[in-house]
Amino acid sequence: MLKENYELVEEKITEACKRSGRERSEVTLIAVSKTKPLSDIEELLEKTDCIHYGENKVQELTDKYERISKPVKWHMIGHLQTNKVKYIVDKVCMIHSVDSINLAKVIEKEAAKKDVICPILIEVNVAEEESKFGMKTEEGLDFIHEIKAFSHIKVKGLMTIAPFVENPEENRKYFRKLRDLSLDIKSKNIDNIDMNVLSMGMTNDYEVAIEEGATMVRVGTGIFGARNYNI
Repeated sequence: MLKENYELVEEKITEACKRSGRERSEVTLIAVSKTKPLSDIEELLEKTDCIHYGENKVQELTDKYERISKPVKWHMIGHLQTNKVKYIVDKVCMIHSVDSINLAKVIEKEAAKKDVICPILIEVNVAEEESKFGMKTEEGLDFIHEIKAFSHIKVKGLMTIAPFVENPEENRKYFRKLRDLSLDIKSKNIDNIDMNVLSMGMTNDYEVAIEEGATMVRVGTGIFGARNYNI
Protein backbone atom coordinates (compact mmCIF):
# COMPACT_ATOMS: atom_id res chain seq x y z
CA MET A 1 0.00 0.00 0.00
CA LEU A 2 2.87 2.40 0.76
CA LYS A 3 4.26 1.96 -2.75
CA GLU A 4 0.84 2.71 -4.28
CA ASN A 5 0.39 5.77 -2.06
CA TYR A 6 3.83 7.06 -2.96
CA GLU A 7 3.23 6.56 -6.68
CA LEU A 8 -0.10 8.41 -6.47
CA VAL A 9 1.60 11.38 -4.78
CA GLU A 10 4.31 11.28 -7.46
CA GLU A 11 1.64 11.39 -10.17
CA LYS A 12 -0.03 14.41 -8.57
CA ILE A 13 3.32 16.20 -8.26
CA THR A 14 4.04 15.54 -11.93
CA GLU A 15 0.62 16.88 -12.93
CA ALA A 16 1.03 19.99 -10.77
CA CYS A 17 4.42 20.61 -12.39
CA LYS A 18 2.87 20.30 -15.85
CA ARG A 19 0.10 22.75 -14.97
CA SER A 20 2.64 25.32 -13.85
CA GLY A 21 5.10 24.78 -16.69
CA ARG A 22 7.77 23.25 -14.48
CA GLU A 23 9.98 20.18 -14.71
CA ARG A 24 9.29 17.32 -12.30
CA SER A 25 12.96 17.47 -11.30
CA GLU A 26 12.40 20.92 -9.74
CA VAL A 27 10.41 19.46 -6.83
CA THR A 28 11.76 17.21 -4.07
CA LEU A 29 9.25 14.97 -2.31
CA ILE A 30 9.99 14.55 1.38
CA ALA A 31 8.18 11.58 2.92
CA VAL A 32 7.25 12.72 6.43
CA SER A 33 7.89 9.61 8.48
CA LYS A 34 7.26 11.08 11.94
CA THR A 35 5.53 8.65 14.34
CA LYS A 36 5.88 5.90 11.73
CA PRO A 37 7.95 2.74 12.34
CA LEU A 38 11.31 2.25 10.69
CA SER A 39 9.81 -0.73 8.84
CA ASP A 40 7.65 1.68 6.81
CA ILE A 41 10.73 3.59 5.67
CA GLU A 42 12.51 0.34 4.88
CA GLU A 43 9.54 -0.76 2.77
CA LEU A 44 9.59 2.49 0.80
CA LEU A 45 13.35 2.18 0.32
CA GLU A 46 12.91 -1.32 -1.07
CA LYS A 47 9.97 -0.59 -3.38
CA THR A 48 10.48 3.04 -4.48
CA ASP A 49 13.23 5.55 -5.16
CA CYS A 50 12.30 7.73 -2.17
CA ILE A 51 15.43 8.85 -0.28
CA HIS A 52 14.21 12.02 1.47
CA TYR A 53 12.55 11.61 4.88
CA GLY A 54 11.27 14.22 7.31
CA GLU A 55 11.12 13.96 11.09
CA ASN A 56 9.66 16.28 13.72
CA LYS A 57 11.43 15.04 16.82
CA VAL A 58 15.16 14.76 17.41
CA GLN A 59 14.95 11.52 19.37
CA GLU A 60 12.93 9.80 16.66
CA LEU A 61 15.28 11.03 13.96
CA THR A 62 18.44 9.87 15.72
CA ASP A 63 16.91 6.49 16.56
CA LYS A 64 16.01 5.87 12.92
CA TYR A 65 19.35 7.28 11.74
CA GLU A 66 21.20 4.70 13.83
CA ARG A 67 19.08 1.73 12.80
CA ILE A 68 18.25 2.26 9.12
CA SER A 69 19.72 -0.31 6.72
CA LYS A 70 21.15 2.18 4.22
CA PRO A 71 21.79 5.94 4.20
CA VAL A 72 18.96 8.32 3.38
CA LYS A 73 18.63 12.10 3.44
CA TRP A 74 17.08 13.22 6.72
CA HIS A 75 15.22 16.52 7.05
CA MET A 76 14.46 18.09 10.44
CA ILE A 77 11.09 19.70 9.82
CA GLY A 78 9.74 20.14 13.35
CA HIS A 79 10.38 22.83 15.94
CA LEU A 80 13.96 22.44 17.15
CA GLN A 81 15.00 23.17 20.72
CA THR A 82 18.47 24.63 21.12
CA ASN A 83 19.59 21.91 23.56
CA LYS A 84 18.86 19.22 20.92
CA VAL A 85 20.83 20.77 18.05
CA LYS A 86 24.06 18.94 18.89
CA TYR A 87 22.42 15.55 18.31
CA ILE A 88 21.42 16.17 14.68
CA VAL A 89 23.59 18.93 13.20
CA ASP A 90 25.84 16.40 11.47
CA LYS A 91 23.09 13.90 10.65
CA VAL A 92 20.56 15.92 8.67
CA CYS A 93 20.83 17.20 5.12
CA MET A 94 18.72 20.22 6.09
CA ILE A 95 17.02 21.90 9.05
CA HIS A 96 13.77 23.43 7.80
CA SER A 97 12.65 25.11 11.01
CA VAL A 98 15.11 27.85 11.96
CA ASP A 99 12.90 30.52 13.49
CA SER A 100 15.11 32.58 15.83
CA ILE A 101 18.54 34.16 16.00
CA ASN A 102 19.23 32.19 19.17
CA LEU A 103 18.62 28.87 17.39
CA ALA A 104 20.78 29.97 14.46
CA LYS A 105 23.63 30.84 16.82
CA VAL A 106 23.46 27.41 18.45
CA ILE A 107 23.42 25.64 15.07
CA GLU A 108 26.47 27.69 14.05
CA LYS A 109 28.28 26.79 17.27
CA GLU A 110 27.49 23.06 17.14
CA ALA A 111 28.25 22.80 13.41
CA ALA A 112 31.63 24.45 14.03
CA LYS A 113 32.38 21.89 16.74
CA LYS A 114 31.73 19.04 14.30
CA ASP A 115 33.40 20.89 11.42
CA VAL A 116 30.35 20.75 9.17
CA ILE A 117 28.31 23.32 7.28
CA CYS A 118 24.64 22.90 8.06
CA PRO A 119 22.08 23.79 5.36
CA ILE A 120 19.07 25.55 6.85
CA LEU A 121 15.76 27.07 5.85
CA ILE A 122 14.23 30.04 7.61
CA GLU A 123 10.75 29.25 8.91
CA VAL A 124 8.25 32.00 8.19
CA ASN A 125 4.80 32.01 9.78
CA VAL A 126 3.21 33.63 6.74
CA ALA A 127 -0.35 33.19 7.98
CA GLU A 128 0.67 34.50 11.45
CA GLU A 129 -1.13 31.68 13.26
CA GLU A 130 -0.56 31.88 17.00
CA SER A 131 -0.27 28.10 17.27
CA LYS A 132 2.63 27.94 14.79
CA PHE A 133 6.32 28.71 15.07
CA GLY A 134 8.19 30.89 12.61
CA MET A 135 8.96 34.56 12.19
CA LYS A 136 6.72 37.14 10.59
CA THR A 137 7.20 37.80 6.89
CA GLU A 138 8.55 41.29 7.50
CA GLU A 139 11.21 39.95 9.88
CA GLY A 140 12.81 37.64 7.30
CA LEU A 141 15.23 40.08 5.71
CA ASP A 142 16.51 41.48 9.01
CA PHE A 143 17.08 37.93 10.27
CA ILE A 144 19.12 37.06 7.19
CA HIS A 145 21.34 40.09 7.65
CA GLU A 146 21.99 38.97 11.24
CA ILE A 147 23.17 35.49 10.27
CA LYS A 148 24.76 36.02 6.85
CA ALA A 149 28.27 36.02 8.32
CA PHE A 150 27.85 32.63 10.05
CA SER A 151 30.40 30.37 8.37
CA HIS A 152 28.97 27.00 9.47
CA ILE A 153 25.39 27.71 8.37
CA LYS A 154 24.23 27.87 4.76
CA VAL A 155 20.85 29.50 4.23
CA LYS A 156 19.21 27.66 1.32
CA GLY A 157 15.76 29.23 1.33
CA LEU A 158 12.47 29.51 3.20
CA MET A 159 9.89 27.23 4.76
CA THR A 160 6.31 27.71 5.92
CA ILE A 161 3.53 25.61 7.40
CA ALA A 162 0.25 26.86 5.98
CA PRO A 163 -3.04 26.59 7.89
CA PHE A 164 -4.95 23.32 7.76
CA VAL A 165 -7.89 24.04 5.47
CA GLU A 166 -10.57 22.02 3.72
CA ASN A 167 -10.03 23.89 0.46
CA PRO A 168 -6.34 24.04 -0.49
CA GLU A 169 -7.01 27.09 -2.66
CA GLU A 170 -7.30 29.09 0.56
CA ASN A 171 -3.56 28.62 1.12
CA ARG A 172 -2.50 29.82 -2.31
CA LYS A 173 -2.09 33.39 -1.02
CA TYR A 174 0.31 32.23 1.71
CA PHE A 175 2.45 30.22 -0.69
CA ARG A 176 2.55 33.18 -3.04
CA LYS A 177 3.58 35.47 -0.21
CA LEU A 178 6.48 33.18 0.74
CA ARG A 179 7.59 33.00 -2.89
CA ASP A 180 7.48 36.80 -3.13
CA LEU A 181 9.61 37.11 0.02
CA SER A 182 12.08 34.63 -1.45
CA LEU A 183 12.33 36.64 -4.68
CA ASP A 184 12.77 39.86 -2.73
CA ILE A 185 15.63 38.40 -0.69
CA LYS A 186 17.19 36.84 -3.78
CA SER A 187 17.22 40.21 -5.55
CA LYS A 188 19.43 41.64 -2.78
CA ASN A 189 22.32 39.27 -3.71
CA ILE A 190 23.41 38.79 -0.09
CA ASP A 191 26.62 36.81 0.43
CA ASN A 192 26.19 33.27 1.81
CA ILE A 193 22.42 33.41 1.22
CA ASP A 194 20.70 31.22 -1.37
CA MET A 195 16.98 31.31 -2.08
CA ASN A 196 16.79 28.17 -4.18
CA VAL A 197 14.55 26.22 -1.80
CA LEU A 198 10.89 26.86 -0.99
CA SER A 199 9.69 24.18 1.43
CA MET A 200 5.91 24.52 1.46
CA GLY A 201 2.91 22.31 0.98
CA MET A 202 1.77 19.18 2.82
CA THR A 203 -0.64 16.32 2.14
CA ASN A 204 -3.74 18.49 1.75
CA ASP A 205 -2.26 21.36 -0.27
CA TYR A 206 1.04 20.36 -1.92
CA GLU A 207 -0.35 20.61 -5.46
CA VAL A 208 -1.26 24.27 -4.95
CA ALA A 209 2.13 24.86 -3.32
CA ILE A 210 3.89 23.43 -6.38
CA GLU A 211 1.85 25.68 -8.65
CA GLU A 212 3.12 28.60 -6.57
CA GLY A 213 6.78 27.60 -6.74
CA ALA A 214 7.44 25.01 -4.01
CA THR A 215 10.72 23.13 -4.53
CA MET A 216 10.17 20.82 -1.55
CA VAL A 217 6.86 19.36 -0.41
CA ARG A 218 6.41 17.49 2.88
CA VAL A 219 3.92 14.64 2.56
CA GLY A 220 3.18 12.31 5.45
CA THR A 221 -0.43 11.15 5.63
CA GLY A 222 -0.67 10.95 1.83
CA ILE A 223 2.07 8.30 1.85
CA PHE A 224 2.01 6.61 5.26
CA GLY A 225 -1.63 7.05 6.24
CA ALA A 226 -2.92 8.57 9.47
CA ARG A 227 -0.32 9.23 12.15
CA ASN A 228 -0.07 7.39 15.43
CA TYR A 229 0.59 9.86 18.23
CA ASN A 230 0.52 7.22 20.97
CA ILE A 231 4.11 6.06 20.51
